[in-house]
Amino acid sequence: MTISYQQEVYRKLIHLSSLWMPVFVLFVPRWWCFLIFTVLLIGNMIIEYGHYRQWAIIHPIYHFFFGKMLRSKPPGVKFQFSGGPPVLAAAAMCTLLFPNPLHVFCALTVMLLSDAAAALIGRRWGRTRFSNGKTMEGSLAFVLVGWLTIIITGLFADFTGREFAFGIASIFLAALAECYTKKIRIDDNFSIPLIVGTLLTIAGWLN
Repeated sequence: MTISYQQEVYRKLIHLSSLWMPVFVLFVPRWWCFLIFTVLLIGNMIIEYGHYRQWAIIHPIYHFFFGKMLRSKPPGVKFQFSGGPPVLAAAAMCTLLFPNPLHVFCALTVMLLSDAAAALIGRRWGRTRFSNGKTMEGSLAFVLVGWLTIIITGLFADFTGREFAFGIASIFLAALAECYTKKIRIDDNFSIPLIVGTLLTIAGWLN
């Protein structure tokens, strides 16, 4: 069943609590970031599997805090990770693949802010729906918040014109990945930052 809008807000607040990660990469050495994100990823996966298997202590605590916010699983699927592990996996991969911490910052921040904006705006004010159920209003919110993230970060970080251009273009591709995540079968929490980070990194190489 579909969760209520209030529960969706709670989900996105938890999502936004991960904003510490893009800030973290600006101040902590790259390989330390990769190690910490990887350890957290493994721990998160163990906890979620422990909840599914109803392990003592883990299951009741996890269910108490997150049970009402969990979406129902697709028919035939017994176990499925939440959005947490893909977020941590994306953070680890971005720090591994993209040497510029400002590009990693943009990639993770776009994923966290734009995805939340798309979900909340789309569910509350979405009227024009695509064939996959996503709304035009949600997608527009994604793009606008993504653009603002690129522009504001770029102004403070003194991005080149090419980095601005590639960053703006990456938001369109990320919006498509978010909109068609079920079709491409890649969690948007993972695909969005990799798309944004890749284009910004390419722009940096071309400068």
